[in-house]
Amino acid sequence: MHPEPTPPGRIQPAHGQPAPQRFTGKTPAGFGSHGIGPAGAPPTGSAPWAGVWTAGKSTRRTALVVLLGLAFIGLNTAIAYATVGSKVISIVTGLAFCLIFMVVVRVLHRAMWLSLLSFLPALFVLVGSVGLAPDLALEKRGVRQEVTIVDAEVAGKRHTFTLRGDDGPLDEPLTYQGSNPGYQIGDTLTVLTDPDGVIALEEADRVDSSGTLGSLVLGGIGWIVIALLAGWRGHVRRREGRFDTLVI
Repeated sequence: MHPEPTPPGRIQPAHGQPAPQRFTGKTPAGFGSHGIGPAGAPPTGSAPWAGVWTAGKSTRRTALVVLLGLAFIGLNTAIAYATVGSKVISIVTGLAFCLIFMVVVRVLHRAMWLSLLSFLPALFVLVGSVGLAPDLALEKRGVRQEVTIVDAEVAGKRHTFTLRGDDGPLDEPLTYQGSNPGYQIGDTLTVLTDPDGVIALEEADRVDSSGTLGSLVLGGIGWIVIALLAGWRGHVRRREGRFDTLVI
């Protein structure tokens, strides 16, 4: 009968003498901190980026996420400028950028809650980046007119108001999408019209580029704070060997 092989790391007994039953301080190969398998190996199915990051690597990747968020803000604002006559394109691209940023935060943090939280500043980013270009354009080249509402049409939640100025009826109506426009026939208001006919007519009180810019800046600050928190918490989770979780 062959003798049973000595487990890895156990002290070999001398001939004719019992060996003290203790182990060396060295971790035997195949007995990692996560159980049987290569020492220190993560559970099966973990992503390649799930290993421990050095402080420098965490800092660099956090900085990249911050720059990515700022790049998305600048890029979508530029798209809104290039397509100032149609908000649909910048809304679609803005939503795509916001979703990508949420996924990147999820990867950096290795948990979900900061990714979900980033949706709140994403709303400010979307509103600001989409609305800044038309507001600036109307403030710069828009023609201010005093008008009176002379007729109104409703189709679902779309309200269309016919306007009359000092020189007669305006070719372009005032439109409102929603359930409570706050306008009625006979009301007098000030509007801004685009002489180039590219941007839709707006009530002057609703055109506020400084407020839109403030919304954009607020959303950007929110993304920066969330990216920094995600980088810090992700570094701690990797250092402690905590793997991906859905919430915390």
